[in-house]
Amino acid sequence: MADERPIDKHVTPWQALYNEQTLIRVEKLKKLQESGEPFKNGFTPTAVAAQLQAEFASTSKEDLEKVEKVFSVGGRVMFVRDFGKAAFVQLDDGSGRIQVYVSRNDLPADDFAKYKLLDSGDIVAVTGKMMRTNKGELSIHAQRFDILTKALRPLPEKFHGLADQELRYRMRYVDMITNEDSRKVLRTRSQIVRYIRDFFFQRDFLEVETPMMHSVAGGATAKPFQTHHNALDMGLNLRVAPELHLKRLVVGGFPRVFEMNRCFRNEGLSIKHNPEFTTIEFYQAYATYADLMDTTEDLLSGLARDLLKTETLTYGERTISLKRPFARMTMREAVMKQLALSEPQSRDRAVLLGKLKDLPLNHAQLAKYSADRLLVVCFEEFVEKELVDPTFITAFPTEVSPLSRRNDADPTVVDRFELYMNGWEIANAFSELNDPTDQLERFAAQALLKEQGDEEASEVDYDYIRALEYGMPPTAGEGIGIDRLVMVLTNSPSIRDVLLFPLLKKEVFF
Repeated sequence: MADERPIDKHVTPWQALYNEQTLIRVEKLKKLQESGEPFKNGFTPTAVAAQLQAEFASTSKEDLEKVEKVFSVGGRVMFVRDFGKAAFVQLDDGSGRIQVYVSRNDLPADDFAKYKLLDSGDIVAVTGKMMRTNKGELSIHAQRFDILTKALRPLPEKFHGLADQELRYRMRYVDMITNEDSRKVLRTRSQIVRYIRDFFFQRDFLEVETPMMHSVAGGATAKPFQTHHNALDMGLNLRVAPELHLKRLVVGGFPRVFEMNRCFRNEGLSIKHNPEFTTIEFYQAYATYADLMDTTEDLLSGLARDLLKTETLTYGERTISLKRPFARMTMREAVMKQLALSEPQSRDRAVLLGKLKDLPLNHAQLAKYSADRLLVVCFEEFVEKELVDPTFITAFPTEVSPLSRRNDADPTVVDRFELYMNGWEIANAFSELNDPTDQLERFAAQALLKEQGDEEASEVDYDYIRALEYGMPPTAGEGIGIDRLVMVLTNSPSIRDVLLFPLLKKEVFF
């Protein structure tokens, strides 16, 4: 922040960050201390701004003068227009904003003295009757006024808030105070999460909580964060996915389960990636991946229709339609269409390598890939970004799907889909592999990749194999990335905009 400098060598470390404006506030705090506790407790509002704005929206100035009821409101001062003996103060209490009219003639002397120590950002308590100004603005005519909490740091300039993006994310509390758009996005996120939970409750799914620390990192191809449990003297991984524990629950007799919670992947940061993120995973016995496509359409089209009141979204310059039915195609069909390849060409390693030759990739590694794995790379590089409207991509190669059930007609692919929207992967689902022998073989193949240096490959989870040997009914499961979904539904350009406190580099104070 501007002009931050030490006060003198006798102050505490945090006071050394004070600037000139803060020093003025500290002096006001001292004056408040002379008359009592400046950080008060025990005040209870009798109304909130949104309620008052709604209740008296159409009440005329003359009719308001007849209303004898007194209201008490608490909130943060956003700005003050002071005229010496009177002032207009705008309060924000989280529900909305309302103006307060303060006059020396109408307040006890002690209350008006406290008002004169007021700064923007302070938390205040106001009691008074409703009025309407000559300009027609609904206001509270203050009969009592008190400062509950003195803000020692000034708010950013009211019209621009925190202009620095890094500061917006780091000082999220200030961003939310000054930026109603930020609060609106985060409120919408909460509503989306609630809608999704209700959606699955209504379909008889049981919400569960599974471990965050795993002795074996599994359930997804991702590099885990590692930690150590001192008492047990054992290494642990923060979970990359809850999948294997949720399927253990299906084995144990819960046919429909879901969990909405955090996962952790030790990967880079981008507008779409945060190492700590929220997903929902749900598993349904006696269902297939095709059934989950229908469920996913129900969920997303319902979200748009019921919560956002539209089936057409705007994201940046793109228009996204959530009208049913969503498009469906196999991965091979999508690559063939985008790259104008024939079916035989889509299986030719040389042809696929040729398509990738000019891209900034690890070509020494690509030279070791099978045709199926190269098909996946071509999909990721050329097709993903073109899938704007919701599109289900099916028939993933078995080689890149270690937990999915092989397709009965073509064992080289699995019964799996990924849903893409706005050029991003939003959901991943498949008919679950419940053959313990097949699963062990695929775990072994993943373990070999890990030995060869693939940090994202899975380990062998022998306990999960044992669970499968007790028998898991035919099951389908799906994971949906909540953060990316909220980004699309709220037209947010960065994942950091939809997270309350995104991960940032450590701030150095001293």
